[in-house]
Amino acid sequence: MTKPSDFADAHTRHWQDEELLFTHDRWANADQLYGLSAECGLKAVMQVLGMRPVEETGKPATEYRKHVNALWLIFQDFASSRDGARYLEMLPPGSPFSNWAIDDRYANRNDFCREEVELHRAATQEIASMVLEAS
Repeated sequence: MTKPSDFADAHTRHWQDEELLFTHDRWANADQLYGLSAECGLKAVMQVLGMRPVEETGKPATEYRKHVNALWLIFQDFASSRDGARYLEMLPPGSPFSNWAIDDRYANRNDFCREEVELHRAATQEIASMVLEAS
């Protein structure tokens, strides 16, 4: 049985773990968790703006079951249609996770570099501020 969604807690939990990995130069796994943390953070804000998790609606919300690289634009559309302009203003410019992929969990650790991971880390920090603002 799947546990209920708690996007805000998952965002924080992934953030704490990724920071531990980052401080130990574990770029590959830190990068994966930055993406997951950012995804959960965006979904936490979407929930504040009216998105209901599957557990409440009883029907799959497949349009929101995306990872951060695809969710980024979906979040922007969702927030703009739900009076979420203040959250949109807090988003990092561009699409910082366009080069992030869940399938990178299969990649060799040497394919990750600190500079790329730092970009994902910075974007996730801004999303963390957005989640705090929303709660």
